Amino acid sequence: MDNNRTIIAVVLVVLLWSGYSLFFAPQVPIQQAPPVETVTKENLPKEEVKQIDAAVDSSASDTLSNLNEKESFTTISSPYYDIKISSIGATIRSIVLKKYRETNAVDSPFFNLLDSDSFTLSTLKIAGSDGLYLPANLNYKVLDSKSSIELKNENVTVSFVATINDLTVIKNYTFNPSLYAFDLDVQLINNSDKIVTGRLNLLLTTAWDKGDKSQMYTFVGPVTFNGEDLEEDKAADLEKSPKIYKDNIVWSGYTSKYFLSVVNPGEKQEQLFISAGDGFVENKFTSPGISLIKDQKTSFTYSAYFGPKQDEYLVASGHQYEKAINYGFFHPLSKPLMVVLKFFYSYIGNFGFSIILLTICIKLIFWPLTQKSYKSMQGMQNLQPEMKKMREKYGKDKKKLNQEMMSFYKDNKVNPLGGCLPMLIQIPVFFALYRVLLGSIELMHAPFILWITDLSAKDPYYVTPLIMGVTMFLQQKMTPTNMDPTQAKIMLMMPVVFTFMFLNFPSGLVLYWLTNNLLTILQQYLIKRQNV
Repeated sequence: MDNNRTIIAVVLVVLLWSGYSLFFAPQVPIQQAPPVETVTKENLPKEEVKQIDAAVDSSASDTLSNLNEKESFTTISSPYYDIKISSIGATIRSIVLKKYRETNAVDSPFFNLLDSDSFTLSTLKIAGSDGLYLPANLNYKVLDSKSSIELKNENVTVSFVATINDLTVIKNYTFNPSLYAFDLDVQLINNSDKIVTGRLNLLLTTAWDKGDKSQMYTFVGPVTFNGEDLEEDKAADLEKSPKIYKDNIVWSGYTSKYFLSVVNPGEKQEQLFISAGDGFVENKFTSPGISLIKDQKTSFTYSAYFGPKQDEYLVASGHQYEKAINYGFFHPLSKPLMVVLKFFYSYIGNFGFSIILLTICIKLIFWPLTQKSYKSMQGMQNLQPEMKKMREKYGKDKKKLNQEMMSFYKDNKVNPLGGCLPMLIQIPVFFALYRVLLGSIELMHAPFILWITDLSAKDPYYVTPLIMGVTMFLQQKMTPTNMDPTQAKIMLMMPVVFTFMFLNFPSGLVLYWLTNNLLTILQQYLIKRQNV
């Protein structure tokens, strides 16, 4: 009976380990999209009309035929990034994040979130559909002739203008020097006598390698937030069958382990179409139908975020971008653990020591429960001789054996489940911290001491996983057990299994487990001393 309980406990641990992230399946609510507003050019400020007319006159020949003209680039620089915008499509061709590096080497280049040599993989294209002739690869003219713009203390707007078939298209990028987010305002002005109808599409294009698959509990691919739930769509599945979302989309984009590219489409959006092609994933935001008479103008405002999945930056950018940080089923526990970890780091300045301190705090919180668990297992172990006699006496009568066992437990004030339940209560906390240490960008390239220079990467010399395996073996040898010799030998294989599992785990996670093992060994030693 006791052996069965032990086996059940182990099975529960395995099931929780492998299956908890499958417990949710959010649905996307649908609501009616708002109508598109239009204004006439006569209602615009005179200065704006003058500027637009001047740009239209100089770009009147902008059609598909002018692609032979030389492509030009405008680079926007802030303390956070360098963004290069191409005149072809007025699209973003390159995004370099200056707070992060490709590796943890001192001379490593800054991290390239987007680096495209071709128009195909450039992002934030606009195109027309349903009668609106607006090719994505128009050649735009930038109103500011500077090829490089440095952001200082104020927002800066960079405007691109093109004309095709008497339709003026303006793309205004507005950058904030203190954010990874920026705004894109797209304006369409009908300069002809004919009515212009159709829909506007904004295309968020992300390079995708089929080898970039999601890791355990770390999703890589398109993500969409509808105000309540975070939807994750596997890119490989989108190759076979694109996904369509109707209305009520707060934002949609693409996430990797540590970074996010996302667009908030504002109110003027009717549907979202997500597809995958050869080497790319595309999130297409489609507007409701538009109808413009002569000199009529309509505008569409988008907000974009290209940067780290770091809570303070996401929150500061608005639009609930922070919902992209998803720790899964145990998110309510993971979130406060991350807050505490960052609190320790703010004083210590080292995430390795912060992990150790957080582990100590968690161990202290569960110390009474663990103490009770070990004492209960010790009591059960002391009663094994008497229990063995009872099994021999009532071995054939299972009902009588169970009755005698329960009476025996009651007389000796021992709870047979006392050793398992306190351990099971701690499992959610373990998983919550596991998710934090596995996928938080704060640990990316974060050094600890000596040879551990990146807590998000495996120990290069496998020293800490091997020490962790030794401590786990010592812990098991010190733990009271009610198992028979065969089961005990099988359980002694667990340290070997875990050691091999942890060889390629992030060193930050190994550090947590190693610290927890050492604290458990200390606690078991103190309990044994009390019983001497």
